[in-house]
Amino acid sequence: MTPFIVAIPARAASRRLPGKPLLDIAGKPMVVRTAERASASLAARVIVATDDANIQAIVQRHGFDALLTRNDHPTGTDRLAEVVDRLQLPDEAIVVNVQGDEPLIDPAQINAVAKLLDETPDAAIATCAAAIGGADALFSPNVVKVVRDRRGYALYFSRAPIPWARDALSDGARRLASGLPALHHIGLYAYRAHFLRQFPSLPQGPLESFESLEQLRALENGYAIMVGLAASHPAAGVDTEADLARVRQVFAALPRCGK
Repeated sequence: MTPFIVAIPARAASRRLPGKPLLDIAGKPMVVRTAERASASLAARVIVATDDANIQAIVQRHGFDALLTRNDHPTGTDRLAEVVDRLQLPDEAIVVNVQGDEPLIDPAQINAVAKLLDETPDAAIATCAAAIGGADALFSPNVVKVVRDRRGYALYFSRAPIPWARDALSDGARRLASGLPALHHIGLYAYRAHFLRQFPSLPQGPLESFESLEQLRALENGYAIMVGLAASHPAAGVDTEADLARVRQVFAALPRCGK
């Protein structure tokens, strides 16, 4: 497999959890825990991209690379575009985006999404999805759904319940139709460096604007996204105090978790 790097965007600002990247999980900051998990993958390099000098210093103190980036990036993908240019990566280099609030991410999934992109030369992005968990997930706007073509390329991502089971839902019930190929998108991405260089200049279209899903910018501008199927859903990231408590409990139960 072509060597790849993992880039971990880590913004200092967070509306729901102030200072989120540095919140303690079993004696280490969350972003460091995430970097540890990413380092267990096959990545040739793991680098944290942050807009905060304090985060950079703490990450480096724990032995990981950290790059101080601009603080005006509208998305994490824009931040990765700066990383690609600052590191002078070749156009065909593969960069896996691991969010800094994913301290339980499975290294095998990182490897899988990088391998998927490596094996799909006409795709600019690879990502993954798993079978939808039930009707609540299907109808939740907080769960992003994706539909694929026969080859596995993304046709559309949406917060709405797609595909729509017309006959099964004709009575207005909120149910998961038997056999419906509904997929829950997993927000783990591998990018080719040339796409990341283009991304900041791509026009935002109405689909992205209404859905608030930046991957739609790629589709609206003609870039192919390959979607692999994961056998199971990954552990959820940290968005709320309840998420943080859950993750802390997981680490507390691990032997030597603070070492």
